[in-house]
Amino acid sequence: MFYFISGKLALLRPGFAVINAGGVGFKLTVSDRTYDTLSPSSANGSEVKLFTHLAVREDDMELFGFSDEHELDTFKLLTTVSGVGPKAAMAILSCFSPEKFALAVCTEDKKAIAKANGIGPKTAARIILELRDKMMAEGTLPSAPIGTASASPATAAMSAGNGKMSEAQEALLVLGYNRTEILGVLHTIDTSAMEVEDIIRAALKKLMR
Repeated sequence: MFYFISGKLALLRPGFAVINAGGVGFKLTVSDRTYDTLSPSSANGSEVKLFTHLAVREDDMELFGFSDEHELDTFKLLTTVSGVGPKAAMAILSCFSPEKFALAVCTEDKKAIAKANGIGPKTAARIILELRDKMMAEGTLPSAPIGTASASPATAAMSAGNGKMSEAQEALLVLGYNRTEILGVLHTIDTSAMEVEDIIRAALKKLMR
């Protein structure tokens, strides 16, 4: 029904935002990530734009807002998982950016996903089971598993020359971290007995503090 709503940010509270669009105040449920994105605009009522999803139930309708289309797409994907409704999807998006969620699915990190409010180990395992192949097919995840050479010749050459550390670096670069902070964290981790996926998980724990 609505693809996006743009207008003046009239009210912002943890969990929801109100946008004045054409004299109508639209209340949108938002993730913590979108809330943080909107926070700088809340003081002066700046013009904002949120991508939307309208959830319709028998006795209720709720409008959800997202700071970008990637977050919206991840939300829609999450709600295809059996037992994961809009509230659970928003809880996950409050803990993860879409990129970091994709990496958690790729590395089958059930513990990380289960940290989201209301998401237990069984639900986290179901999310990974139902989404990993789907996200791979849609290009959300790397087309080759982490630990193999990528399609990029430059990346392949780096991986071949430097092994696990370079592969971990490349995965973290894709998630938006810069090389300086990645190297700073990796140098604090004893990676000698770790697989690439374990190196990435350990680095993310430090980078996300």
